[in-house]
Amino acid sequence: MNHKENKILKIIIKLRKFSKDREWDHYHSPKNLVMALSVEVSELVEIFQWKSQEESMKLTSKNKKQVIAEVGDIMLYLLLFCDKLGIDFLNAADTKLIINKRKYPISKSKGVFTKYSER
Repeated sequence: MNHKENKILKIIIKLRKFSKDREWDHYHSPKNLVMALSVEVSELVEIFQWKSQEESMKLTSKNKKQVIAEVGDIMLYLLLFCDKLGIDFLNAADTKLIINKRKYPISKSKGVFTKYSER
């Protein structure tokens, strides 16, 4: 187990304890967790709503703090969701990158934003 995997496992263990200590585990069904995840992503989107491309790249310190907080919420809900379903978070990401590499070969995708099925 590498450092990042170990760190993620430690966070998952803390999440389990946090939830157990508050007797929240029975609320944490995959359905409820994915709904909560969606809400947190929407809160992140809200920070960027109405900003120009340039403004979105140069956040104020207040906005940056908000973004960090929302990213933390998103990450925690995603880890809880994966934990509930027995999904290896890092493995899922690695697998998806391999799939995307095949779906979006450089020769057909470089500089093109359309979905592979629309080409």
